[in-house]
Amino acid sequence: MMITRTANQCGKADYGWLQARYTFSFGHYFDPKFLNYRALRVLNQEVLAPKAEFQPKAYPHVDILNIILQGEVQYRDSEGNNFHARQGDCLLFSARQGISYSEHNTSDKILLTRLQLWLNACPQQEAQPLQRKVLTNKPLTLLASPTSENNSMRLRQQVRISYLVLKPHNNQVLTLRGKHAYLQSISGNAIIRGNVRINDNKSRDVMLKCGDGVFIQEEQEVILQADTPFRGLLIDLDD
Repeated sequence: MMITRTANQCGKADYGWLQARYTFSFGHYFDPKFLNYRALRVLNQEVLAPKAEFQPKAYPHVDILNIILQGEVQYRDSEGNNFHARQGDCLLFSARQGISYSEHNTSDKILLTRLQLWLNACPQQEAQPLQRKVLTNKPLTLLASPTSENNSMRLRQQVRISYLVLKPHNNQVLTLRGKHAYLQSISGNAIIRGNVRINDNKSRDVMLKCGDGVFIQEEQEVILQADTPFRGLLIDLDD
């Protein structure tokens, strides 16, 4: 079964210095039907104005994946650590109790566009040091997994996150390990935008446009066919 969550259906915010789109309930946006999806708690795309920043903030017991789509950013934590990232970087933070983090667009001209995920972390697993991976143009790249397989970043949850890059008219078969998955079409000023068709083993098609997502349930395999250049994120949730 596949259920779309279009960009227009998501929660939105516009504070001038920040523009955001929320897949799940977050901040001022609340929808009891979209609180989370299994271990996936937050999936936001946010755009920060030049020189804008998020003030220091503490997080619950989650792993936080930030994918920088445009611009440059500086992260600081309350222990005095600084982390710099730019377009194409993926940073994975293990949030820890009592530690706060800030985020600052370091450019005075360029917008900072990034995708952020929160994943509930297993309480028995210890926090990991900051992990970093750079996006590539390979058709399928495993970004994060619970076992760090294929040089992926390590998650504290039974989830696998993969990055997809498809050229026009190319196909990609996705084999799913869990009963639940979520596929997000990535949008951003600094990347190629595109549409993709998703086909399950019952020959049903779903079209994703730029910024759309789709819940995938009880499917062992789906096939993607790109109509135009496409980039996306697959979150495979084991359960």
